[in-house]
Amino acid sequence: MKMTTLRMAAVVTAAMVVGAGSASAQLSDTETWASHLSNTYRVVPNVTYLKANNRENTVDLYLPRDADGPPPVLMYIHGGGWTGGSKEGNVLRLLPWLEKGWAVVNVQYRLAEVSLAPAAVEDCLCALRWVIRNAEEYNIDADRIVVTGNSAGGHLALTTGMIPVSAGLDRQCPGTDPLSVAAIINWYGITDVGDLLDGANMKTYAVTWMGSLPNRFEIAERVSPLTYVRAGLPPILSIHGDADPTVPYQHGVRLREELTKVGVANELHTVPGGRHGGFNREETVAIFETIDRFLAKHGLAGTAPGRTSGK
Repeated sequence: MKMTTLRMAAVVTAAMVVGAGSASAQLSDTETWASHLSNTYRVVPNVTYLKANNRENTVDLYLPRDADGPPPVLMYIHGGGWTGGSKEGNVLRLLPWLEKGWAVVNVQYRLAEVSLAPAAVEDCLCALRWVIRNAEEYNIDADRIVVTGNSAGGHLALTTGMIPVSAGLDRQCPGTDPLSVAAIINWYGITDVGDLLDGANMKTYAVTWMGSLPNRFEIAERVSPLTYVRAGLPPILSIHGDADPTVPYQHGVRLREELTKVGVANELHTVPGGRHGGFNREETVAIFETIDRFLAKHGLAGTAPGRTSGK
């Protein structure tokens, strides 16, 4: 059964009604799943993966109880221009993945008010290292990690999946184990940070993330996904509206062009007239159909416990 974020939000509301006395009504498979969500998943909140700047960075884990073997893992990174947002404020974005039966790791990281760039990038790399190191303890599949996020979270999903250890951005959590993911799903993320620091595309959030660092353009290049385009990267799906006023659509186009040049499997799903998220139902359905095809194409189609995927 295919699911959209919009539909899942309605399902959660329906689940509340079910508990209030409409148990006699016939429920769809999805409504039945939602009404028993607490029996389907185990939630482990606020697990510390890194302490930096005297701040504990945490993840929330959503773990399927009846998984037939270690399930694939979605690592979700929230947006907010590196200056705002929280993992808790983005929980509804996780629902389609819970309905698929995936494990989910919802990541918090240092915002600009705590630490300027490249701290957020460092944190997310450390979160990935923590997931890989703790996969056995939480019975999740470290070979099937898909990293995703929206806006600044899309940027951080890209850097998390693309930056090699040789870049030295994982030194807050050193290790010899390789940092790798199976795929990246980038929702309208920034791909060239320097492009947003000055000129026609200047954005306040990017300037705030860099502050008055004297070498801000050097750091911007160091944390830009376009810097790390090379052969051998995992498959990358980008989703971007071509009328986005917050992150230029050209960022998605340039990433697609550069990835294609070096032979990396990638797709750009364009939302005609789409702005910075807020896509309507029809657009959202089309996006998740693209996501499902992308996952299936790369051997990452998950099956929910006790359910079948597909139709």
